Amino acid sequence: MDKLSQLKSILKSYGSTLIAFSGGVDSTFLLKVAIDTLGRKNAIAVTAKSKIYPEEELEESKKLARLVGARQVILNTSEIDIPGYKDNPPNRCYFCKSELFSRLKRIAKSKGTKVVCDGSNRDDRKDYRPGSRAVKELGVKSPLDEAGFTKDDIRKFSRKLGLPSWDKPSFACLASRFPYGEAITEDKLRLIARGENALRDLGFKQVRLRYHGNIARVEVAKDELSTFAKPELRDRVSKALKSLGFLYVALDLDGYRTGSMNEALKSHSS
Repeated sequence: MDKLSQLKSILKSYGSTLIAFSGGVDSTFLLKVAIDTLGRKNAIAVTAKSKIYPEEELEESKKLARLVGARQVILNTSEIDIPGYKDNPPNRCYFCKSELFSRLKRIAKSKGTKVVCDGSNRDDRKDYRPGSRAVKELGVKSPLDEAGFTKDDIRKFSRKLGLPSWDKPSFACLASRFPYGEAITEDKLRLIARGENALRDLGFKQVRLRYHGNIARVEVAKDELSTFAKPELRDRVSKALKSLGFLYVALDLDGYRTGSMNEALKSHSS
């Protein structure tokens, strides 16, 4: 059985499902397949409206939900108010996911929906993801992972299905831009969102702006690193970020990679 058939078989076994839908590559693909497999009445998308995600991401999720014909519920969340979250410990994601999926399970129960799903895929096992503990504790299903889908698989099948999200850059919550132990505030979140928007306005597609006090560490896709050889582009990047209040602007020569803040944890444990 191929991966797509296996995924459909898993979803059929649920009967109905509520999907944690961010509008990213993974959850959009999962939502599309769930609707195709179970029907619109049996697949509900729930999207968090939160300070840790830019407004643009919420609007994009609405467009994608309409495109695949999904019923979408918008859930207001305030992660900073969750005890322990704003102090940004290494297990920060656990607090967030535990709160979010507990609420999703209550929504699912109220709607008579049997299973809550997330969009985790097989590649997510490679990184430090404390949120996965909450997934297991609360009995949330990860059908993409279970069916063996990697990120590349999801992009390939999304393209075949005509989903515009197939080549969408990977995105994680804005809280992931801060070193562990750096307190998370709304002002800092807005700063990062504005900085990343400025970088995208300059033509970068896959970007992360990592916060290190008065230093902005810029990550771009490896195939975009060579563009910094142009003095005029370097000047524009520097001016854009310094205008937001950063004193220094640094380019990460390793380029964009998921979970780069987790590298500090690995170095301390080795």
